[in-house]
Formats: sequence, structure tokens, C-alpha cells
Amino acid sequence: MTSKERAALRAQANPLKPIFQIGKNGLNEAAVASVDEALTARELIKVKVLLESSPVPPKEAAAELAAATGAECVGVIGGVIILYRYSQELHDKEKQKAANIRKAERDRKSNARNREQREKNRNFRRNV
Repeated sequence: MTSKERAALRAQANPLKPIFQIGKNGLNEAAVASVDEALTARELIKVKVLLESSPVPPKEAAAELAAATGAECVGVIGGVIILYRYSQELHDKEKQKAANIRKAERDRKSNARNREQREKNRNFRRNV
């Protein structure tokens, strides 16, 4: 990942809130599984490391999470880890959603044309 891509992802992550916390229990399998699911659903997430109680420093936690989930660590800022992993499922859903919107728009236009044609036919019949 280039520095420009990392900078763009950090900018996208700026308004996000951390969705997980790593506390006194450190990193366990349940936390890694939750982070993995979140990355599949969102691609870009923040994880908060509680500095006072966590046995693992944030940079080590970031490296472990990235290795365990196949993600890339975009950055570690204080106690906040930013992780990114491309999600094909998410992009497929977005493509399908866009296709559905286009189809609905075409159907709406077609229905409007059909309504206009039916109205013209009714008016023609009344005038004859």
C-alpha cells in the first residue's frame, strides 16, 4: 500500500468511531473473529486499545490483528488502530444495489410512458 493510499484511508477513517476495544484480556480468538467479521462488512474499521489496562501495546496489537485477519494496518494513532481489508462481498452488494436502482428507474420511466399512452388512447376514444 502506498503512502497516498494510506493517507486517503486515514482521511476516510477520521469520522469513524472505534467499534471494538482491547482491554485487560488482550487479544483473544473472539476479538479476532469479531474484527474479521467487521472488516468483511465494512472494509475500514477503528479499534481502541485501552492503554491503562491492556497487556499489549497498540502497535503489537495492530500487527497481531493484521496478521490474524489478513488486513493491513493503515495506522496506529495513540491507542487507536485503523485496519483495512478489501471486501469483495461489500463491493458485489454495492454493484447489485446500483444495478437495482438503474432497473427501478427504467421501470419507472417505462410505466410513465405506458400511462401516458393509455391516457392518450382513452382521450382518443372519447373524442371519436
